[in-house]
Amino acid sequence: MRVPAFQVFNDPIHGHIEMHPLLVKIIDTPQFQRLRFIKQLGACSFVYPGATHNRFEHSMGVSYLAGRLVEVLQDRQSELNITKKDKLCVQIAGLCHDLGHGPFSHMFDAKFLCRFRKDKNEIKHEKTSVKMFEHMLNDNPDLKKAMEDYELDEQDLAFIKNQIDHHSHNGECGRKDKKFLYEIVANKRNGIDVDKWDYLARDCYYLGMQNSFDHERLLKFARVCEVEGERQICTRDKEIYNLYDMFYTRFSLHKRALQHRVVNIIEHMITEAFVKAAEHITVQSSNGLYNLSTAVDDMEAYTQLTDNVFHEILNSTSEELKEAREILQRVMRRKLYKFVGETCSKPDTHEIRKTKMDYGMGDDNPIDQVHFYFKDKPTKGVKIDKNQVGSFQVFFS
Repeated sequence: MRVPAFQVFNDPIHGHIEMHPLLVKIIDTPQFQRLRFIKQLGACSFVYPGATHNRFEHSMGVSYLAGRLVEVLQDRQSELNITKKDKLCVQIAGLCHDLGHGPFSHMFDAKFLCRFRKDKNEIKHEKTSVKMFEHMLNDNPDLKKAMEDYELDEQDLAFIKNQIDHHSHNGECGRKDKKFLYEIVANKRNGIDVDKWDYLARDCYYLGMQNSFDHERLLKFARVCEVEGERQICTRDKEIYNLYDMFYTRFSLHKRALQHRVVNIIEHMITEAFVKAAEHITVQSSNGLYNLSTAVDDMEAYTQLTDNVFHEILNSTSEELKEAREILQRVMRRKLYKFVGETCSKPDTHEIRKTKMDYGMGDDNPIDQVHFYFKDKPTKGVKIDKNQVGSFQVFFS
């Protein structure tokens, strides 16, 4: 039997990247191909013309970086006993972590779905990503068989899902001595993960902004250390400046692009159009008919929702979509709602939107949750007081 070869993709950020045959199997499913039609930065391309990249390429980049970080730890610390199956599971989690995004990415759950759902936790894209991952396995028998061929069992699938959404599986996932693997794709401890590494590099590239953070350098100094009786991924003490650059770049992206006042106005207009069109945009699944706000409850239906909803409304002729259509026509003609500044009053004719800017952990300094090792003590992870860092602490003072 011929062993499938690794496939090479040419990525504008990471160059030529190799993907495991099982990852390629996942890529070649309708559920993953759908991500080609969901823009990474929502409506940002209406302000930054180059920001048309999508969740498809970002997810491949995250999977690639996840594999590289695992390889670094494997090569550097054989005592961790990281297996090929561990690496494959982490790569799959990286590849599938954004399967649950809806049209215009975060706009869909954070601004549209929240108009219809009281429980905000239930509409987070991480939970939907796990549901889409499960649907993908059930909808593609050849993929399920490929998983079995590579000896991935239920425990491995639970491990993958728990990396995507840390609350997705309460059962036994194994790897109790390898909890540090959960810090690779989505690090809930301090936010330093390969998801962030890829989107910082990719978003800056397509937005035409400088990225002062160097993830390649951080890879060189990653190692697992003992921290208060458990293993955590740490980096060298001298990399603290690089990490401050990482969090500042994230802040800068939000300030200059994602929370740009015109981007916010356009996303509000698109959201308003979607709300008015919600019950009239329908998708059929084997379980019944769903609309724009209920399709998230059925992954077969949800697979059909992409950014194309925008043009479905824009190009419609029906009377019931007239109000929604007119709003999107205003977007296309650049007749946008006006930003009138700040006010303490709450007039009914205005949208009051409060935006809070931070470094990923609210009012906390994420560096406070990072542990570092020193050259002469490479097995012990310790915190570095921000007062030792110098002028960089000004960002979090």
